[in-house]
Amino acid sequence: MSRLGYIRQLQKRWGLRAPKQLLRMMRFHRTPFKTILQNMFESLEEADGKFAFPTIAAVAKMKPDLVHKIIDEGHEVASHGYNHVRYPTLSAKGREEDFALSLQTFQKLGIKIEGFRAPYDGYTPDMPAMLEKYKLVWDGGFGYHAEHREKNHFFQVDLDGTPSNLTYIPLNIWSDDLMIDKRGMGPQAITKTVNQTITDASKTGGVIMFDLHPIRMGQPEFAVCLREITEHAHGLGAWCTTPSNAVKYWKTHKKWKGDSSFCLLLTGDIDNWVFSDYLRRVIWKKQM
Repeated sequence: MSRLGYIRQLQKRWGLRAPKQLLRMMRFHRTPFKTILQNMFESLEEADGKFAFPTIAAVAKMKPDLVHKIIDEGHEVASHGYNHVRYPTLSAKGREEDFALSLQTFQKLGIKIEGFRAPYDGYTPDMPAMLEKYKLVWDGGFGYHAEHREKNHFFQVDLDGTPSNLTYIPLNIWSDDLMIDKRGMGPQAITKTVNQTITDASKTGGVIMFDLHPIRMGQPEFAVCLREITEHAHGLGAWCTTPSNAVKYWKTHKKWKGDSSFCLLLTGDIDNWVFSDYLRRVIWKKQM
């Protein structure tokens, strides 16, 4: 893919804001991803919080040391597919090939995968049946669909009259790209918005999940939000853990661990390590 081709993709998604978005992503990528992750780890450690990183497998195998660092720090790595491609644009066979290749890649890296989020939260009606075959624990993107987004508990999908074994998690609308890129929010506004949403969720006794991409939330000015958000949630009685831990515990005990009254799940997709990776996605696709 040429730089012009990437710009055209941005234009399709962002319209007249595409040039500004391009410059914004270039600026974010000036911070090395190792630093981005370290900023997040330190902020979360201060507040005793955990994070899940759905990661593109083609990206993961380029820098396996960074992916293993996530695990070593006590956080979770999930699949985000092999290529960062919109699954609805692929055939059913193509979707499954991409997903299966992602799992094979992580297995070769020695990383156990229990969760998934499709790139762009793009799902087709046949995908729950496909995911069921691979015996994962959770999915964190299907729940972004409008009919599931406002749910406050884990849910199953009906598969020919039988509830799925895979647990689906509703995904809150307040993502980092909505708040930072589209709304122009600064750190204080992000903390205030997310904390108010968490306060509302705390009254349900259920679960709330956010998608907060590391490329933004790991920047020095935004990483502090993770600590403030987690501290606020703890103050309301939240269990701030990984999706796999939360789902497994809930399925066994039908309650949250300890004295926790609800569950906060912080997640964020890793699509690229450096800005030039955006331009290499077609190359990764050809490697399949």
